Order: sequence, then structure tokens, then C-alpha cells
Amino acid sequence: MGCGGFTCYKNALCALNVVYMLVGLLLIGVAAWGKGFGIVSSIHIIGGVIAIGVFLLIIAIIGLIGAVSHHQVMLFIYMVVLILVFIFQLVVSCSCLAINTTQVVQFFNVTWSRMGNDTRMDLENSLNCCGLLNTTESRTQFNTDYSMCKAECIKQHKCVTCGDKMLKHADEALKILGGVGLFFSFTEILGVWLAFRYRNQKDPRANPSAFL
Repeated sequence: MGCGGFTCYKNALCALNVVYMLVGLLLIGVAAWGKGFGIVSSIHIIGGVIAIGVFLLIIAIIGLIGAVSHHQVMLFIYMVVLILVFIFQLVVSCSCLAINTTQVVQFFNVTWSRMGNDTRMDLENSLNCCGLLNTTESRTQFNTDYSMCKAECIKQHKCVTCGDKMLKHADEALKILGGVGLFFSFTEILGVWLAFRYRNQKDPRANPSAFL
């Protein structure tokens, strides 16, 4: 069969779903990396990206099985769900790219204020920093946190604030997540089109009198 026939659509759909599986794993990995720096507790968008990554991985497996077996029901479910994933992923990816530093700082301040002293000290030891942000509005809280800080950097008198460290990694994580998510969300439209075309192709190996 030449390109445009049953075999061509099947191979293209299989290859695309393998790519989706890799994208799902990439989204989960990058979001988990952001979580390691304490970002997820403040930015719930990253939690949404992890959910999208897992969901995309599952859908890719369904699509791959449907493509290999030419299963009509699985391909239909795959198409419908992929459209929903496209919409959700587009919204979340745009949110990742649109969020600004001021909003991130607000998230950090709210979360930091809800943390207990032990949790704050664990985070400071993990990131080797002291306090959240040394600003006029939070000077009292920062001085209190700094006096209780037991991070390794305190011995060298070269501590930076945890807020500065997390802002740096938050910016990197959000840009990567937003860019990757936005780029690959448009390939999902290609996946829907391929699945639709492939679903209406007749399997040359099947009985000619069988239902498509």
C-alpha cells in the first residue's frame, strides 16, 4: 500500500502515539523536577501538568493498541478523549507561559505562611537557603526565619533566600512545561485526523465481506 492507504495510516498513527508516550514521560519528569524544588505546593498548575502527562501516557497506549488491532471502538474513544486532552493541555500550557513573577511570589508567600517551622527548616536545609524573601513587607517574618535557619550556608555567611532560588527554578520549569505542552498540544489534532482516516480504512487482511 502506498502512503494514504491502510498501512501508511497505521504506521503514522503508531509512530505518533510513541511520540505521545515520550511527551507524557517528559511532562511528568519535568514537573517532578519542579516539585523537587518545592514549587508544586505553591503552583498547582504543575500538578495539573503531571496529571496531563499521566493521562496522555494512558491515552497513547490505548491509541497504540487501537492502531495495531484496528479496533473501531478504541479508536473512537481515542479520538474523543484526545480532543478533550488537547483543550485542557492548551489551557494549562498557556497558563504556564502567562503566569508572571508577581503571581509566583504571591503563591510563595501564601504557601510559606501556611507552613510550620519544621517544614520551613526542612526546605531551607534541602535548598541550602534561609528565609523566603527579604522584602519590606516580609522583613519581620524573614528575620524570624533567618534566626532559626540551620542550613549549611549559614556557617559560611553566604545564604541566599529560598524565594530567590525557587523563583529561578519556577521560571525555568514553567517555560519548559508551557513550551513543550503548547507545541505538542497541536500534534493531538493530527492524531485525531489520522485516527479518523485510519478508522475508515478497510483492513486488506480482513474478510472482504466483513463489516468495516
